Amino acid sequence: MGTMTFQLPAGLPADSAKELERTCVAGGPDNMPWPTELRLKSDSLAASRTVDESGYLVVPWSVDNAGKLMGTTATLMERPMPYNLLVELARGKVNQLRCQAADWKSGGLQTPDSLNQLIDQASRSFVQAVAGAGSQQATEQAREALAHSYRAAELLVRAYVDQVFLVRHQRQAKLDATLGCRFGTVLPPDGLSKSLVESFNTVCVPMSWNTVEIEESNFDWTGVDATVKWATSQGMAISAGPLVDFSSANLPAWLWLWERDLPSLATFMCKFVDTAVRRYRGKIRRWQLTAASNNASVLSLSEDELLGLTYRLVETARQVDSSLDLVIGIAQPWGEYMAVEDRTHSPFIFADTLIRSGLNLSALDVELIMGVTPRGSYCRDLLETSRILDLYALLGVPLRVTLGYPSSDAADVDSDPELRVAAGRWHGGFNPPTQADWAEAFCTLALCKPFVQGVQWVQLSDSGPHPFPHCGLLDPSGNAKPAMQRLRDLRQKHLA
Repeated sequence: MGTMTFQLPAGLPADSAKELERTCVAGGPDNMPWPTELRLKSDSLAASRTVDESGYLVVPWSVDNAGKLMGTTATLMERPMPYNLLVELARGKVNQLRCQAADWKSGGLQTPDSLNQLIDQASRSFVQAVAGAGSQQATEQAREALAHSYRAAELLVRAYVDQVFLVRHQRQAKLDATLGCRFGTVLPPDGLSKSLVESFNTVCVPMSWNTVEIEESNFDWTGVDATVKWATSQGMAISAGPLVDFSSANLPAWLWLWERDLPSLATFMCKFVDTAVRRYRGKIRRWQLTAASNNASVLSLSEDELLGLTYRLVETARQVDSSLDLVIGIAQPWGEYMAVEDRTHSPFIFADTLIRSGLNLSALDVELIMGVTPRGSYCRDLLETSRILDLYALLGVPLRVTLGYPSSDAADVDSDPELRVAAGRWHGGFNPPTQADWAEAFCTLALCKPFVQGVQWVQLSDSGPHPFPHCGLLDPSGNAKPAMQRLRDLRQKHLA
């Protein structure tokens, strides 16, 4: 077992020390976490893992003006002498920043002098931190290097996004990507219909299994029919799903009677998919069949069983109509769950295995819901997000991106009781203005990527039962949050 020890800054606040329990070692060809054993003391952190490969540390850390974000060191070797954690985090971010800037510049990206100067400033602060290793001044210089590099990384990504859109719009005035929102069980207020049509060019109907088939073999499509009718009357394209969301709250309560009975579970799931696809055949062509099957811990199913179920669900839908556009969803694309669970397949390898099996998927849905635990991802910055999207693009199928970020960290009694807002924060934390900034920044980043077919917001409203706490575009009273206007502006600027 290899161990690396890191010296912590003096006077680390208790909440920051608690967050360090999420630290892990990552690496390998897909840069995913390994199961990591941590030993945390007041002045040091030791990380051990059984994998005998080089890797790097993944650490949650508060960065001035950037938020509490998951960052990484550079690749580290095992050694008896402890590393300075802040210096290594600065090394990792400065290295990531400089390499990405050089890569994009070689492809034609033009960067303003102010950005180049900020990158140089981050590099100088890091050099000073290394030169003064062991001193209090080195810690301060490392903090400064982190702040400069995160700021420069955001400016770099925004420059990249602007120039990619410029090039794409020279060939196509309005892009044909989709921008949608996943509706709930209740139709939006009449007064919001015009705003929704202006904001989105597609509607996603969730068809949650737990609400459609509350009792075994007793299907209630009333709410789904109403949403499909509404979207059709507005002239909006319709997609559906996820049909089977592998989370406790989204599976029918009666299904748990069949826990560990794989043949029966497969039969029930396939029957639901078959029934839904047949009912709306001719009305809906794009179906997201699954969500979170890559990291599910439900019904005592193993990884191989989850892979097999996902494959069977796709085959079931194909048997109804071979021309359908079928999508599977990947949750926690950075693979945080692998740091605490012994898994064979990372989310990347899980998706790759399905694609290689010959399913002929139309797209892969990458779920980027930040700030929510345990289903969502710990908050990352724009550069980390751009890199993870580029990684999944290597699988060779188009991507769809599901986005979500909470507007509050208060308790949400109508959301999934297993979920809470406690996974870092971006910029100003959890409030409607920050949610709007996040929605604009991350949606713009996703849509600029040529391999991204479309983006959908994870849920329309925070009223009534909903999966993710405070992630809706409407508050519990039905009033639009600022994020709705930002997405409308984005659609009007870039999309048909």
